[in-house]
Amino acid sequence: MVDFQCKARYNWEDLLEITRLLRAPGGCPWDREQTHDSIRRNFLEETYEVLDALDRDDPHAMCEELGDILMQVALHAQIEAEQGRFTMEDVVDGVSQKLVYRHPHVFGAARADTTEEVLTNWEALKRTEKGQRSTADAIEAVPHTLPALWRAEKIASRTAKAGFDWSSAVSALGKLEEEVRELRQALEAGGPAEASHGVREELGDLLFISAKIGQMSGVDPEEALHLACDKFDRRFRRVETAADKPLPAYTEEELVALWKSVKELS
Repeated sequence: MVDFQCKARYNWEDLLEITRLLRAPGGCPWDREQTHDSIRRNFLEETYEVLDALDRDDPHAMCEELGDILMQVALHAQIEAEQGRFTMEDVVDGVSQKLVYRHPHVFGAARADTTEEVLTNWEALKRTEKGQRSTADAIEAVPHTLPALWRAEKIASRTAKAGFDWSSAVSALGKLEEEVRELRQALEAGGPAEASHGVREELGDLLFISAKIGQMSGVDPEEALHLACDKFDRRFRRVETAADKPLPAYTEEELVALWKSVKELS
């Protein structure tokens, strides 16, 4: 039992104290055992649950899931505080310093009258702050842990700002078609997927240029693929409903015809 006074309503300082007590002697055995690595996936899952609540425009769920994110932040910060490397106060100070520094048009004498000017200034200040002296440095700084399509989009966006770009998304289609041909060649060659110019490499190139075309078109490639998954789900359900025998009993031509028949319904 720890020394703690329960309340009808808690504040930010209470959350930090609760987190500290959970990891203190007499606290929770599970919480005391956790490390950054052991709760890494929890952080990711909680983030996706927030996004789900946002997509559903559910204020009750948003409030709850954002709280779960704060819990994760507090726990990671407490782990570091115990090691004497930084505290939650350092986290709050750091992000506050960053917001003030990157908004000189609000907290300083700079001018930024449009969203475009704000974003341009933000990127320039960010690169200065992080010591990124080249576009290559900025590309390397894109987190490798991002979903691959988002990472590809960010890389494509940063190289475009440096002038390394096609004139239009339509003109980039030629590169897409080239990558399709190279993927076909890799598949027909039948070599190991992980070999140089094998299926894995050529499929990656195809996905990268697809994300690039999305970036040039103002389309989030991750969202586009999610929508494609939803569409496929709906159509496949119709395929199963319309089938008059088990799907493995169909020939490839019959499956294509069945797919086309349900595709015409949506």
